Amino acid sequence: MSHAKERIDEVELLVCATCKREGWEGGEDAIRPGADLVARLGQEPLPEGVRLRSVECLSNCSRGCTIALRGPDRWTYVYGNLDPAEHAETVREGVALYRAAPEGLVPWRERPEHFKRNCIARIPPIGALDD
Repeated sequence: MSHAKERIDEVELLVCATCKREGWEGGEDAIRPGADLVARLGQEPLPEGVRLRSVECLSNCSRGCTIALRGPDRWTYVYGNLDPAEHAETVREGVALYRAAPEGLVPWRERPEHFKRNCIARIPPIGALDD
């Protein structure tokens, strides 16, 4: 019997740092809401096996702030309409559920309410559609 530690696949929480919310009127020097969300999420440790990554653009400008959850052999989810002050804990909860779920498939009823209403895309893992 092997006593090797079970491998934990890392998942990524991608946050669009350039995101602005619709109607955002911050000036050039203002912290964009996406960057604010990255900062808020970085203030406390995320669940084990979750890596926070700031990205330049997730191309969902009309429904920003936007995040994506992805990992090896997992479905990728894109969520939008996030407000950094209101939804940082929602994102923490959602990424923990995603990390714990086989193939990243969190049952709809178990998802945070904001995730239920603001899913932009669900993308199958590479190879999932092979015959």
